[in-house]
Amino acid sequence: MAQWTSAVGAAQLARLLTSQQDRPAGPGSKRPPAYRALADGVRLLVLEGRVPVAARLPAERELALALSVSRTTVAAAYEALRSEGFLESRRGAGSWTAVPAGNPLPARGLEPLPPEALGSVIDLGTAALPAPEPWLTRAVRGALEELPPYAHTHGDYPAGLPVLRAMIADRYSARGIPTMPEQIMVTTGAMGAMDAICHLFAGRGERIAVESPSYANILQLMREAGARLVPVAMADGLAGWDMDRWRQVLREAAPRMAYVVADFHNPTGALADEDQRRRLVDAARSAGTVLVADETMSELWLDPDLRMPRTVCAFDPAGSTVITVGSASKAFWAGMRIGWVRAAPDVIRSLVAARAYADLGTPVLEQLAVNWLFGTGGWEQAVELRRGQAAENRDALVAAVRRELPEWEFEVPRGGLTLWVRTGGLSGSRLAEAGERVGVRVPSGPRFGVDGAFEGYVRLPFTVGGAVAEEAAVRLAAAARLVESGGSAAGESMRPFVA
Repeated sequence: MAQWTSAVGAAQLARLLTSQQDRPAGPGSKRPPAYRALADGVRLLVLEGRVPVAARLPAERELALALSVSRTTVAAAYEALRSEGFLESRRGAGSWTAVPAGNPLPARGLEPLPPEALGSVIDLGTAALPAPEPWLTRAVRGALEELPPYAHTHGDYPAGLPVLRAMIADRYSARGIPTMPEQIMVTTGAMGAMDAICHLFAGRGERIAVESPSYANILQLMREAGARLVPVAMADGLAGWDMDRWRQVLREAAPRMAYVVADFHNPTGALADEDQRRRLVDAARSAGTVLVADETMSELWLDPDLRMPRTVCAFDPAGSTVITVGSASKAFWAGMRIGWVRAAPDVIRSLVAARAYADLGTPVLEQLAVNWLFGTGGWEQAVELRRGQAAENRDALVAAVRRELPEWEFEVPRGGLTLWVRTGGLSGSRLAEAGERVGVRVPSGPRFGVDGAFEGYVRLPFTVGGAVAEEAAVRLAAAARLVESGGSAAGESMRPFVA
């Protein structure tokens, strides 16, 4: 019986492999043999999770044609992968990807490091900060005081606690967007909101237009739901959306849904202006596309003189075209798994009805904690603390990277939590692998693209500051040297660091 559970076509694998471009070799340096380069490329794709474990690879002849190399080269690469434990084969069943015994299964998203690993590895993989104390403790204490009446009920509130739904609706209304509690559903984080929305609007085979690049975990969620992703390139730098491209995609591809991050885009940090927001809503309405606006970064402006544009749903207040997703995870704390959806009442009813077959509802205590923060002014004070911390981290990381890696290019965003960095021609995938060896975890650019795009980038979040940011840049420079030297640079190894 075949041991593979999915398959990767020759054309798809060729696109992923050819995206892995390294800096041209310098004088005196040696290129690996073609079969070795091919084997390394497949191994990287497996380690990053971009090719799943137990995925059937193309036949040797098919991949050779797709890559314009000899079949002997592919056969030698497959044999090298088998000897290293990254490939298994059986006559009549083909060859499929594997990981060597004792290795952890690769993650397909951006999971945080286990807490026990933080003493030896600097984690730049997850854009999340520690809780803004004392506000977390105060919110939990306030929630406990409000809990007794709810403890006498069944505890299942599929749409969310009525008091929190009303509070979130009032907050939108205060921003000039009249909102009823019936337009709000509380979810288990923004990911829970997006999962529910994708299942309602974008079933298997449906097209979803996404920014290119976009948030890696959402892209993977959509892939696993069976959606067909239609990438729309971002404008250069921090200019936001390219509206000509968006209009063309919405008109020609007619996607069922579009997903955008208008406020401090993840990963680029771009901020869409009001004219772009208005025009995108108009284009989505004309195309019959449901526009999902992710607002999880919207309160994280870091420059005090920045005037924020109106929210995307301000241009569709009734919610007939725009569905808004919000969350406490980025602005407050990732451990506070509270998100919400704002949409038309009939959409909310459909989402709530579908939820009966998923998670039934969101934890009551956490909802009460967020409601306490909103109702007491604690939210504003906690987010102000968060902005100050993120701004200090941003400035420290920018200075450190510019000092240690002056050839790397980026623009400094005015908010959010992420820096999108062009790596001077080095492969982001190889930098991520080398980073693991020298004690810094960084996600490569292709995690944020479709079919291998952005190999020449990495994402750096503002999650560390001070001496830790400086050490992170030193380790990134060490990883870059490893990649430039083909992985054999002397003296580049993990060194202990205590923050």
